[in-house]
Amino acid sequence: MTVPTFGPDDLDASGLLADEKSGDNAPPLTVSEVSGALKRTVEAAFGFVRVRGEISGWKRHASGHCYFTLKDEAACIDAVIWKGQAAGLAFRPEDGAEVIASGKLTTYPGRSKYQIVVSRMELAGEGALMALLDKRRRALAAEGLFDESNKRRLPFLPKVIGVVTSPTGAVIRDILHRLEDRCPTHVIVWPVPVQGEGAAEKVAAAIRGFASMTPRPDLLIVARGGGSIEDLWAFNEEEVVRAAAASPIPLISAVGHETDTTLIDFASDRRAPTPTAAAEMAVPVRAELAAMLGELDHRMSACVTRAGARAAERLDLLSSRWPEAANLFAPFAQRIDDAGERLPRALVQRTAHARADLAEVAPRLQARLLAERISRAQERLGSLWRLAELAHPERPLQRGFVRVTDRAGKTLVHAADARAAVAIDLHFADGRVAAHIGDGSGPVPFRPAKRKGNAVPGQPGLFDEE
Repeated sequence: MTVPTFGPDDLDASGLLADEKSGDNAPPLTVSEVSGALKRTVEAAFGFVRVRGEISGWKRHASGHCYFTLKDEAACIDAVIWKGQAAGLAFRPEDGAEVIASGKLTTYPGRSKYQIVVSRMELAGEGALMALLDKRRRALAAEGLFDESNKRRLPFLPKVIGVVTSPTGAVIRDILHRLEDRCPTHVIVWPVPVQGEGAAEKVAAAIRGFASMTPRPDLLIVARGGGSIEDLWAFNEEEVVRAAAASPIPLISAVGHETDTTLIDFASDRRAPTPTAAAEMAVPVRAELAAMLGELDHRMSACVTRAGARAAERLDLLSSRWPEAANLFAPFAQRIDDAGERLPRALVQRTAHARADLAEVAPRLQARLLAERISRAQERLGSLWRLAELAHPERPLQRGFVRVTDRAGKTLVHAADARAAVAIDLHFADGRVAAHIGDGSGPVPFRPAKRKGNAVPGQPGLFDEE
């Protein structure tokens, strides 16, 4: 079999190799060169654009950069907001919000796509703002943050009131003046910006900060003056609404004028149409309290007086039905008189009976009989005394016996008890000797001295040697 061979001319003729000729005005470019040329062209042609569209796929990366897509009915474009610009947004973007994004178009060579780098982003008109607000309200309501069952009663007379508001506006002055007029109360102001960049985060932090204080206020007021929906937008942010709903301290929202409504109004325990009205809700009027207390005191005194008068009337009525005192005690007086008359006669009779009894037994009361009885009693007492002496535990000691006790003084009557006690006392007629029970294998700590003579003649002593 013959293997065909190919030369350079054959490869060139087959079209497998690129044909590069001198003077060619279309030299091949690298991918990076094409991507770079596209990037420069796009950025030069679209150095600044404003794009209106709906946010989709909003995502904040851990680095702080935000990525999303702007879309309309027919097309979409990727977008990115770098960390620095994202921190300065006046609202918190979310999917479905219609916005106008300002920035420049560029390309991302790594994925061969174009995108808009957003430097500023705003909601596309008040209608878009209201649509976003309604969407957020429905989402938070579905979580139960606005349920009436979560609302708490305001304290009747709070000792300390915390106020979250701007420290320089007219709102705090109106609140303080109204509280002073109605019922002076200790007020703690947590100063925050009430609009603009970072306002929502600081308002939420103030609400949480009051809740962590020790001791913490009895009531919170979150207040701001009137303004447009954009001015009040910080109080529509989800972070502020959640902080208000989670506050353990009863909270009054007083944001804007009477016609203004923000989401914090739904999460608070009570909504006030104005900051001044919030102060009126917070405390009662001191003069009215004093008048009410005076009225209650007057009514109490009147009740006590009426009760006393009625009791006196009932007593008079009952006493009028009672019989006369003389009639009540007359029977008892008569019985006493009868007893007084009978008493002398009874004493005379009793004395006569006693004399008769004495005369009857007098012949039997002879001195000889009494002496004999006394003599027999003495003999019996002597016999009992001698018996008691013989039964006394110390008596046998006079005859040479010993009483054995432990160191606590308990008498030991068994050898096993003595061995168990080890240290014992031997009680003789003339004193006590300490002893130690041993088994005979070791030295004896001490040995009582021999007693000379016997307590009882003819009987060997306890310690006498044979």
